[in-house]
Amino acid sequence: MEVSGKTVVVTGAASGIGKELARQFHLCGASRVVCADIDFDGVTDVARELKAVPLHLDVGSEDAVRDAITQIEATIGPIDIFCSNAGVLTIGGLEVTTEDWTKAWNINVMSHVWAARYLVPGMIERSGGYLLNTVSAAGLLNQPGALAYATTKHAAIGVAEWLALTYGHKGIGVSVLCPQGVRTDMLAGFEDSVVSLNGILEPDDVARACIKAIENEEFLVLPHEQVLGYLRNKSQDYDRWIHGMQKLNQQFME
Repeated sequence: MEVSGKTVVVTGAASGIGKELARQFHLCGASRVVCADIDFDGVTDVARELKAVPLHLDVGSEDAVRDAITQIEATIGPIDIFCSNAGVLTIGGLEVTTEDWTKAWNINVMSHVWAARYLVPGMIERSGGYLLNTVSAAGLLNQPGALAYATTKHAAIGVAEWLALTYGHKGIGVSVLCPQGVRTDMLAGFEDSVVSLNGILEPDDVARACIKAIENEEFLVLPHEQVLGYLRNKSQDYDRWIHGMQKLNQQFME
């Protein structure tokens, strides 16, 4: 899908990957960019810089996601590209509370479902639209030390796959962004963790990879090229991959 001339929404746009996604859409000629975030002050600053539209949005609430989409399409116009980028990192294993599990599930999984629920029917009527879902390499592989994060990111991959196989023939494009370490607020304090093994990328490089994937209509966006090799190893010999991950877990978590 061509980005130029499109109406784009980016969640989690106050900083990090979301901020750079909004910037890249602006640079590539999107007609309108809506920058959404729960941090309204931060996203207002970003929107002002890019001459975009700021929007307060808590993606962990279905009502908020629905109302935001309704508001945007009523006041700005049909949404062509929706980037469900906001996410939350939950550190810990079996001790993670049910409350934190619920928060992770709503933000990392259900926000994608809710966005699609209220966008896809209109996109089908218009014979086209695009969903970019920020997930993580953890969704394809796993994440030592972060059970809820790894699990919800796996589920987010399943959501994106289902959307692609169900609506692709109706003109709906889907891409999933699955990086390892990216220099964002989420990574702060974890620069020496397992996610940095293949280097820490800058958010603008990751954003440019997303634009390229949308234009080429590629499902997997892998800014860290090594992830594809890991995924192939996992599919070819699952037991060997598990043993390798056990060693990695012991190296970084014990």
